[in-house]
Amino acid sequence: MVFSSLIFLYVFLPLCLVAVWLTPSIRAQNAILLIASLFFYAWGEPIYVLLMIFTAFIIWICGRLMHRSRAKRQKKVFLVLAIVIALSSLVYFKYTGFIVEILNTIPFVKLSVPTISLPIGISFYTFQALTYIIDLYRGEIKIQRSFARFLLYVSLFPQLIAGPIVRYADIEQQLLRRKITLSGMSGGIGRFLVGLAKKVLIANYASEIVELCLESTHFAQISSATAILGMIAFTIQIYFDFSGYSDMAIGLGAMFGFHFLENFQYPYIARTITDFWRRWHISLSTFFRDYVYIPLGGNRHHRLRNTFIVWFLTGLWHGASLNFVLWGLYYFILLLFERAFILPYQGKIPRVIGHIGSMLAVFVGWSLFYFTSMGRLLTYWKRIFAPGLAGFLDIEAKILWKQHLVFILLAFIFATPLLPWFKDRFKRPLRQLESSPVGGFLQTAGVLFLLLLTSASLVASSYNPFLYFRF
Repeated sequence: MVFSSLIFLYVFLPLCLVAVWLTPSIRAQNAILLIASLFFYAWGEPIYVLLMIFTAFIIWICGRLMHRSRAKRQKKVFLVLAIVIALSSLVYFKYTGFIVEILNTIPFVKLSVPTISLPIGISFYTFQALTYIIDLYRGEIKIQRSFARFLLYVSLFPQLIAGPIVRYADIEQQLLRRKITLSGMSGGIGRFLVGLAKKVLIANYASEIVELCLESTHFAQISSATAILGMIAFTIQIYFDFSGYSDMAIGLGAMFGFHFLENFQYPYIARTITDFWRRWHISLSTFFRDYVYIPLGGNRHHRLRNTFIVWFLTGLWHGASLNFVLWGLYYFILLLFERAFILPYQGKIPRVIGHIGSMLAVFVGWSLFYFTSMGRLLTYWKRIFAPGLAGFLDIEAKILWKQHLVFILLAFIFATPLLPWFKDRFKRPLRQLESSPVGGFLQTAGVLFLLLLTSASLVASSYNPFLYFRF
């Protein structure tokens, strides 16, 4: 089941909200949310829901055994056991085929590549569960004695299948004590609908442009302008798709009394690649920083090696394909170059130049991310540098740019903090308007209009899945 589906919007979510609202006890609310979350996941993965429960149980039981152990060595044994078992299932389902393909490059080795379906959200819930066992070993959190409560943390449906990665430490107390308020409900609904609009009205439309440009039957003959338009559209699609999902997750959490941390902070306004990664998929970046980079030694010991490992794993986390590994290593090289030659002189570089340079680098990175076939990637860059005016701009490109230029411009405006700036700039009159009967009416009308608009788009659209489901 996905958030941007009519059955979720008009059946599943209303039933969950009513059931939780009518239940005063936190314990009973947790039971309702656990049942709803398992049903939510089983809707699309009826078998693999057992894998998620098994992963959660192994980590929880290792946590209990670790807590009972007195010797640090014993604690480490249970920590390693939990990590190995959890990552083994992730490696099996996500990377077996990739590993076999690599082995097949060895002379005289010819193994059949297995076809293994990937459980939705396995990377997200595995990493989430690992934050619990690692933080428990470090002594940063308390033992969770209830398996049902721990399973709720792992399976909580707002962030289950596409993040953000919610650390156990961040909602440890919320599992025991939380309050559903009218303001939280109102803000949550608004945030959810903004995310839904990002996904349905912008990301889905951008995906159609991507399909026209980069999945064309005559892809090897497209013009440079068409190739550029297609990658610009993908740049829009992936941001609004994933940030839209994060917004919906945060909004849903607020409706049920949970507070999830932000996952995106307008990454396309970054002036450096370093700043871009402080703003993009924040929960993943901080996970690798706190659970891989710093434990390896961080900036103190073997900084180059640690950075390489983090970006290699970041690329590999996104998919079992060579292009994702190259994408991660591409950012490893970029960040090293930036650290040595750009950051020391950042104050002397005009903001516009820094922003344009960073966005061009991100644009190149998204081409590595999009094309899983090296052959198609090379073909794409050949088309980018197609010689002559005819190679750069043809009739098809003129029509496509004319049809979609306004959408492209509006999408990039919505990817900036222009609207929050406007609200902050005029916060006093806006607050007065919000507190008035007219303001309340306008807010309600706006919410209903957004809901109807996205619903109408869902009815008419044939494309809907989230890009990050595959990760």
